[in-house]
Amino acid sequence: MLKIRNLDSGYGKLRVLKNISLHVDGGEIVAMIGANGAGKTTLLHTITGLVKPADGQIEFHGKDCRRMPPHKIVASGCSLVPEGRQVFATMSVEENLILGGYVLQRKQGKVAVHKELEHQYELFPVLRERRDQLAGTLSGGEQQMLAMGRALMSKPRLVMMDEPSTGLAPLIVRDIFRVIVQLREEGNTVLLVEQNAKAALSIADRGYVLETGKIILQGPADDLLANQDVQRAYLGREKIE
Repeated sequence: MLKIRNLDSGYGKLRVLKNISLHVDGGEIVAMIGANGAGKTTLLHTITGLVKPADGQIEFHGKDCRRMPPHKIVASGCSLVPEGRQVFATMSVEENLILGGYVLQRKQGKVAVHKELEHQYELFPVLRERRDQLAGTLSGGEQQMLAMGRALMSKPRLVMMDEPSTGLAPLIVRDIFRVIVQLREEGNTVLLVEQNAKAALSIADRGYVLETGKIILQGPADDLLANQDVQRAYLGREKIE
């Protein structure tokens, strides 16, 4: 579904990503773990067209998307749940969700948008309860659910999530990750970027470890969880039993 080869990217003369190669197959959850500053968000922004690559290839469903503008990448079926939620605070929950369905409306009309809206309310029942509430008044966990629901409103073939657990209580994190697993069960594909390595690898099929702009390890998620280097670097506070 997504293939990246020898990707270099960054900001101006600052090279953040160096010779990155990875792939995400349909129906997978693929985890990308690494510390702050490793380049995880830069990778997602490069895939979605917010940052232009300096070199390398990015293919989504066989199409070169390196020079595509972000709105066309979204229209092609690739959606991003950004770090920090970034909900539209002065709009209601339902208005945020409907806005996320603009691509779907253009392709299939309003009926399809309202059908997908109901699906998001089934995934996130609290959003139905808060549908008329301003997004800026929601709790952090509710805002994360809204950001996820908004991204899913376009019915993407690939949904990328940037640090969905940041700043959330453990019980809320558990709920968020349960929904991510449900998305895979429904046939969705997820690229999950996380600092919470144990939580991410526990639900992923495969994983990559990104360090200072380079992929230093990759493999089945269970293997990475058992890897002593990964445990020392990323799981020191979350002992594996």
